[in-house]
Amino acid sequence: MSPRDTLADAARNAMTHVLDLVPEDNVLVVTDPETMVCGEAFARGAEAAGCDVQLYCLPAEGRPLTAMPPDMSGLLDERTVVINAIIGDAREVGFRLEWLKLIEASPVIRLGHSPGIDQDMMGAGPLNVDYVAMQQRADELFEFFDGAVSVHITAPGGTDLVLDLTGREFVSDLHAKPGVGCNLPCGEVYCCPVETGAEGVLVVDGCFGSWGNMESSATFTLAGGRVVDVTSADGPALAEILRLLDTDDGARNIAELGIGLNPEARLTDRMLEAEKVAGTAHIAFGTNEGMPGGQSRSGVHIDYLFVGPRFVVTDQAGETRKLD
Repeated sequence: MSPRDTLADAARNAMTHVLDLVPEDNVLVVTDPETMVCGEAFARGAEAAGCDVQLYCLPAEGRPLTAMPPDMSGLLDERTVVINAIIGDAREVGFRLEWLKLIEASPVIRLGHSPGIDQDMMGAGPLNVDYVAMQQRADELFEFFDGAVSVHITAPGGTDLVLDLTGREFVSDLHAKPGVGCNLPCGEVYCCPVETGAEGVLVVDGCFGSWGNMESSATFTLAGGRVVDVTSADGPALAEILRLLDTDDGARNIAELGIGLNPEARLTDRMLEAEKVAGTAHIAFGTNEGMPGGQSRSGVHIDYLFVGPRFVVTDQAGETRKLD
């Protein structure tokens, strides 16, 4: 099998398992000049499944995009599946959120969202994975967190954080449905903690946003669900973190706890893959609109990765249980 066919086969396998792709689907693949090989692989995979497919390339001019190009809104007519095989520039979060909101308003479209995807993720990486085994691991995590009202998270890097989970549901990104899209590659379970209920310290020793890996870890202090202080010996990374946190008032709100479970994902400098690595977790700040129970609103949603998380949950009766 040629490398081109390998990518298309992996894309078709992912779309079949995660998006329930069938020959009757009408598929839109949105891509970029930089990610065109990946976009074409998704398009070829969908065509091989018997689907009608349109490939749309975002313009190279006028980047970073701050809003949807005018012709994009009409692309969704009669679509049942949309794939975003695009770059992951954090400066384009506003554009991506606008586009995602339009897609998720559809009662029929299933979404595969892949900001920052590359060929390595598709061929021998986390897109080409045992989806049944991942679902089994997700079910184990759902059982662990079932009934939890809080979680105490620690990690070797220094994270020591308590999150309020009262009334918040854990879900996975392993199966898309209209209104709730999934990343491709997928492989995490996540929830929206209570926005006012995060206390303690988060030490980020992996990548964040579209920045990639830092030269030195960053320490976030949280109180009342908001970031109140950040320190790091990596000056440029710290400056970018502070810029993102100051985007708007909601940018400092806790938005998500995510836990990786993809055995083929690798600790790269690309968050799309790194956040899926088994044995990692991430905290996001900013918006969680569209996520179960999410009430934070912002123009950004930025993930921050840390390695080796340990979890102790407390249920309504005050009983605790541990997951290392």
